Amino acid sequence: QVQLVESGGGLVQPGGSLRLSCVVSRRALSSYDMAWFRQAPGKERAFVAAISQSEDTYYADSVKGRFTIARDYAKNTVYLQMDRLKPEDTAVYYCASGDNFSIYPYDYSDWGQGTQVTVSS
Repeated sequence: QVQLVESGGGLVQPGGSLRLSCVVSRRALSSYDMAWFRQAPGKERAFVAAISQSEDTYYADSVKGRFTIARDYAKNTVYLQMDRLKPEDTAVYYCASGDNFSIYPYDYSDWGQGTQVTVSS
C-alpha cells in the first residue's frame, strides 16, 4: 500500500505563500494520479487541485491562478505551491493518490494525514 506524508503547512499572513509537499513511498509516483483536497472546520472535504500521470492539471475555481500543483519524479514528491493566500484558504490540506484523474474524494484510494494551513493576520 502506498504511503503519503504531507508537510509544509503553517501560519501565514494574507497575501503570503506556502509550498506543501507530499512524499510518496512504497510505490513509484508515476503509477498514480495525484490530488490535493482541503477541509475547513465544519465543512466537507473539498477538491483543490489534481495532476494526472500524463501531467494534465486541474484546479478548483477558488484557487485557479493562485495555486500550482507539480510532480518531482526524482524525489517521488507532489507539491502544491500556494500564492496570494486568503483567510478562506485556511484548512487542513490532504494529499491523495489514485487511479482516476478526478475531483471527487471517493476516486482516491490513499490519503496522507493532512497538514494545517492557517491564513491570518
